[in-house]
Amino acid sequence: MSSSNFASELEAFQRLRDFRAILLRLHKALLESERVTYEQEYGVIASSGEFFRLVIDHEWFAWLRPMSQFIVQIDDLLSPKASATLAQAEALLTQAQDLITPHTEGTLDEHRYVQAIQRDPNVAMLYADAARVLRV
Repeated sequence: MSSSNFASELEAFQRLRDFRAILLRLHKALLESERVTYEQEYGVIASSGEFFRLVIDHEWFAWLRPMSQFIVQIDDLLSPKASATLAQAEALLTQAQDLITPHTEGTLDEHRYVQAIQRDPNVAMLYADAARVLRV
């Protein structure tokens, strides 16, 4: 492998690690933002266990599940046991761009993401950080 290919590979994997760290924070912020909105609609969630159950089972939080699954995909690729390739890392970075790009016209899930970015400054800042890492 040439030194420029090696540098490209290192950069892609580092960008993926950097994106993962921000995506975890963005995901957490989105969950908290949605929790507030959910509680305004349905009342206070009594415990963290109940919140976890709602995140897993309730339709309200379903739009966040692809993000959860994407984090697992990144973890699998970055695992020391994986023999990941540059192409796989670049493919995930491309998917990441699509995942975090807000679409003002689209599905209900995409609309809820846009709403979260607009109503919650923390979500907006983390989205901007993620976009910067991905160079969107």
